[in-house]
This record gives sequence, structure tokens and C-alpha cells, in this order.
Amino acid sequence: MATEIQNSSPNTYFVTCPKGMEQLLADELVGLGSEQVKMTVAGVSCQGDKALGYRICLWSRLGSRVLLRLVETPVTTADSMYDAVQTIDWLERLRPSGTFSVDFNGRSDEIRNTHFGALKVKDAIVDQIRTATGQRPEIDKQQPELRVNVHLSRGSVSVSLDLSGDSLHRRGYRAKTGEAPMKENLAAAVLLRAGWPQSDMTELLDPMCGSATLLTEAAMMSLDIAPGLYRQRFGFMRWPDFDRQLWQVLQDEAQQRAEQGRAGCQVRLYGSDQDAQVIAAARENIRRAKLDSVIELQVCELSQVQCPPGVEKGLLVTNPPYGERLGETDQLMFLYQQLGQVLRAQFAGWRAAVLTADPMLCKVMGLKSHKDYQLFNGALESRLFLFEVYAARPESETADLAQAQKPALSETAQMLANRLQKNLKNMRRWLKQDGIECYRLYDADIPEYAVAVDIYADQVLVQEYQAPASIDQVKAFNRLSEAMAVVAVVLEKKPEQIILKQRKRQQGAEQYQRHNETGHFFEVMEHGCRLRVNLHDYLDTGLFLDHRPVRRRIQSLAAGKDFLNLFCYTATASVHAAVGGALSTTSVDMSATYLEWARANLDLNSQSHVQHQLVREDCMKWLKRQPGPAYDLIFMDPPTFSNSKRMDGVLDVQRDHVELIEDAMRLLRPQGLLIFSNNYRRFKMDYDALSQYQIQDISALTLDPDFKRSPRIHTCFEIRKA
Repeated sequence: MATEIQNSSPNTYFVTCPKGMEQLLADELVGLGSEQVKMTVAGVSCQGDKALGYRICLWSRLGSRVLLRLVETPVTTADSMYDAVQTIDWLERLRPSGTFSVDFNGRSDEIRNTHFGALKVKDAIVDQIRTATGQRPEIDKQQPELRVNVHLSRGSVSVSLDLSGDSLHRRGYRAKTGEAPMKENLAAAVLLRAGWPQSDMTELLDPMCGSATLLTEAAMMSLDIAPGLYRQRFGFMRWPDFDRQLWQVLQDEAQQRAEQGRAGCQVRLYGSDQDAQVIAAARENIRRAKLDSVIELQVCELSQVQCPPGVEKGLLVTNPPYGERLGETDQLMFLYQQLGQVLRAQFAGWRAAVLTADPMLCKVMGLKSHKDYQLFNGALESRLFLFEVYAARPESETADLAQAQKPALSETAQMLANRLQKNLKNMRRWLKQDGIECYRLYDADIPEYAVAVDIYADQVLVQEYQAPASIDQVKAFNRLSEAMAVVAVVLEKKPEQIILKQRKRQQGAEQYQRHNETGHFFEVMEHGCRLRVNLHDYLDTGLFLDHRPVRRRIQSLAAGKDFLNLFCYTATASVHAAVGGALSTTSVDMSATYLEWARANLDLNSQSHVQHQLVREDCMKWLKRQPGPAYDLIFMDPPTFSNSKRMDGVLDVQRDHVELIEDAMRLLRPQGLLIFSNNYRRFKMDYDALSQYQIQDISALTLDPDFKRSPRIHTCFEIRKA
């Protein structure tokens, strides 16, 4: 027989929370007057009267949902669960024509999916009410009058009502959020673990505040503002036994405490973010929470963040970007490294709390945490690290130490500096003679520094080669950090002139994907051609440096000819052909993004849209459809491999090169020339299958001095009809 707990006192409540917050929630519930408090995974049970249930909804900073337990009883079958649900008098809980929803979780041997379980519970409720009244309530998953929560585990079912309605982390003040916003109850847990609020700590700062959740929660905690005070709706408000008078008493008490907290406010909170739009959204959230006078926001890069004037100690708390939210691990490491530098330089004597899903990132901060806690951001396991930022050395001592440490380059870093200077010296005459402003200066010449350094006019692109999984990421980052510093010193560049990317194998449509939306285009010159490049926003820059000699050869051969550019990318070869006097150019590629870029390149060089055509199509399909010879010069540079969704099949250059070459040769006029290249390092031309053509390997002739150390970076062939 079911053990039934109706509306008698004490009620049994179960308050859910994200994993890692159970102890904090248990302490909070004790503080709210709960009895029989017991923790379990992702929740805490307790007992109390109806007022306690209302109070938890209004005051819990950590809970997600508040469930009123109605029945908990053993069940063995779906029918026995149906019977258990029917022991509850649902007419006391729900109008005959009302609406409800069922949240079901768990399983048994007979009930193997949540949909079937929820359906069985729904039938039990509807059947009881219809038998008693002739009417039936309806299911409403969006805004039901009653949310029924059912949990089936280890042969036992518990049936509860959800007092909260929407999750309690939805406070009601946040209208706008940035990317990947932190939930409010997680922010509250972070602050409590970091020791906020404390009577001896009145200043708090978040240097990467996003939508200002940490700041808002910190202010509400310090000012004794109930987290549910701004919410318009809770689930229990639509129940037949809702005690409006009791709820009003609790709200009045909360309002009075908030007014007293504002009147006695001693705290100041500061936030910053580099994104002006994010700060604008944060200001709106703070205004809705009526905390404008307590929280001060500004648009500011992390490197420019400073300690508030006259403040000797406080709490710096932040949830920096991590994972896929910002990009590659190395870029994130630079962010965390910078955070550590800012803490040491500006916040000596402060405490710091950093929440991250990647503990390895905190290792590059240069600070040792004295404590850390496991918390969950949704399903994402995270770690909260706490730091004491020790007081700075006396100014004179710091100056002496800085002077003593001035030669900061390690022995290997000095080797890198020497190699960069040597390469520059060796290339200087060639660069000046050929008027080259885009070139490769360094390509992993020293094994410890596995990067490529490319110069694009006055900007530098540093590309890190993806390290094997066996390499310690922190050590690899420290080497990369050294390389970036050496590049800046040797080339005399400002930080904003040096761009970092990680090189990795591209698959399928990755070659066409944009990394950011920043639009960092600028113009460079090559053999009299004006070309657009972009070092930030795409996997590639728009200009393959190793193909410079091939483009130069095309330019020298193109006068008076019709030129075809297959797999054209940004059509730089077409620009060279056009500037070289080609009668016409046709450029074919699948990517609308790169064809738009190609059009901009042609326009930069005042080339006619009529003479110079751009075609968006799969090159393999396009070649098959062409009627016959129409071109004097063809350039084809297919990717090593592509399985783009825009293609019917898969392109493998080793497997498919014979078919590609035969289809291209069919379009050549007598005496025409096909230049075929690719960057597959193990490529082997099938001379036997193509024996009807004259094929000359010119790879060695298509390597300028900056790529002589990488002879396998591409292969290139001139192919003519026999």
C-alpha cells in the first residue's frame, strides 16, 4: 500500500541543483528553516510546512526546482505505478478542466522509455478526474497549471508537484545574454565558494563579465535581495490551495529586507568586457535588477583592466571563455596567461576565483591555487580555482629584480631569434629585387619551435603546427609564447600586428569555414597584382604563398589567351592571368564565399566582369559538361581530399587525378598547356595511365627561396598534348 504524504505538516520537499552544489544547497536550506535535511546526487531533501516551500522558491540562490513529494512507494509493473498515482486525490490539486504536464525520468524492466512512463502517469490522472467529474484535464507542456514530476528508480516510484514552474535560476532580471551565459545558481555557488559576501571584503571585480551574471548575483547577495523577488510567476500560484495571503507576507518581508540592504549598502562591484554590445546587454540586465548604483561597467580589454583606485583588497571572480566558445586551446592559453599577468600586476593583496572547464588552462596563469572545487555548468564538468594574489614586492626591490632579469630570452629562444635574423638577411636581396612583400620567413627550422612565420606586408602570421597528443600542452604553450615574443622583438612589431593560428589538417568543407566575423581584409601587392588577404577570419589567408612562382609563370604565359582556373579559391591566379593580358578568364569553385572574394580581387585590378567569369559549381561535374576545346591555358590545383556536402561524392587527388587531368585536357586547344599542382606530400603521378600526354615535373622550378627548405610542400606539372 502506498505511503501517502498529502498537505499535512511537515511536507517533504526535494530541491534539485546542479551537481557539485549539494552541500551549499543543504546549508542554505538549513538557514531557511528546513528540517531533516539530507543530500543526494544533484539534490537535497528536507521537511517543513507550506511556508517553507514558498520561502525556498523565493530565497534559494542555488536550487533549480522545488518538488513537493506526494507519494513514494514500491512498484513492480506499469499497472502498479498507475495504481500508485491514483492513490493521490488529484481533484485537490487540479481543476477538472485544468492543464498539467508530466516530467518523467527513470526506467524499470517494464518501463523502458520516459515517453511510455509519462503516458501511464497521464492516463492515471485523467482517468481519475474523468470518472469523478465527467471532464478531463488537458496536457500543456509550455505553461501548465500543474507540473507533475515522477521519478522511477530501483523498484520505487516517487510522485511530486513542482512548486517552482520555470527553473529557479531564471530570476526574472535577465532579458539579454551574451554567448554561453552562466546560469544564475551556478554564479551564486561560485561566489559562495569564493567567500562572498564577507564583512571585510566590499569590492568585487569581474574583468570578463559577459552578461554580468556574477556581478548581479554578488550584488543581490550583499544587499540581501531575494533571488525570486523579481519573478512574476511560480508554479504553486496556479494551484487550488495557493495561499495568497501567506505569499504576500513572505514577499513583503523580502521587499523590506531588500530596502534595508540597499540603504546600508557598503559594496562596490566592477565589471568589464571587450565587447561593447555585450556590455550594453549587461547594463540592461543590471537596470532591470535595480542595481545601477552598485555595479559599474566599462568596455575594456583584459590587458587594460586595473584595480579600482584606493582599493587594497577585494575579490576578482570570473568565468573566462573556454572550450569551443572562443577557439583554439593556444589562443585560450594566451588569454589565461594574460589574466595571470593582470592579477600579479594590478591586484596584489586580492583574492581571485576562476571557473573553467579546462583546468589545464589555469596552469599558465603563473599562480598557485590554494583550493579548488568541482562544479557542473550544465553537463559540463568545471573546476573553480581559488587564488591568493600575494602583495607586491617593494618598488625598489622590484626594480632591482627587473634589472637583474632583463636578459629574459632562454638559450633556445635566442637560437630562434638568431635564425629569424639569419633568414631575413639571406632573403633581403631577393625580396627587394623581386618586389615581394608576402613571404615565409621561418618554417619550423628549429624543432622546439614548430611554427611557420609568414610576412604579409606589415603584418605577421604565426601558425603553430598541431602538436602530437603526447606532448605536454603547457610546455608546448610556453614554447609558443616564447616564439611570439621573439617574433615581436626581431621584426619590431606591435602585438596587434601579429596574428596566431593553429595549422591542422582540413577535412571536407572546413576549408571554406569562417572562424570569426571580424572582416580583417587588407591589400597586398604581388608582381603588379593587387590582392585581398585576411589573416584572422578564415583557415587560410586568401593567398597561397608557395604558389607564387606558379602565378608568376601563368602571368608570363597568359597574353592573348583564354585561361581556365579550376578549384580557383580566391582566383589569385586568374588575377595574374588577367594582368598578364589574357583575353578571358574563367574561374570555377564551389564556395560562394571565395568567389565573392575572387570578384573583389578582380575588381581591385579593374578587370571586366564580362571578360572574367566566375562559376560556382563542383569542378568535377562542371568539367564533364563542357562541350570541347575552349582554352589555351588551364591551371588546376585541387585539394588533397574533399567530402564537401556540395559534392555528390568524395574527391581524393591521388585516386582521381587521372580523371581530372583527362577531363581538363579535353578542353585544351592545340598547343595548349595544363598546369596541374596539388599539396599532397606523397602524390605520385600516374604516367602510365596518362601516357598519351607530354608531362614534365616542374616542382623544383616552382619553389622560391622562402620554400626551398620545404621541397614537398607541393608538386607541379606541365602537361601538353603529344
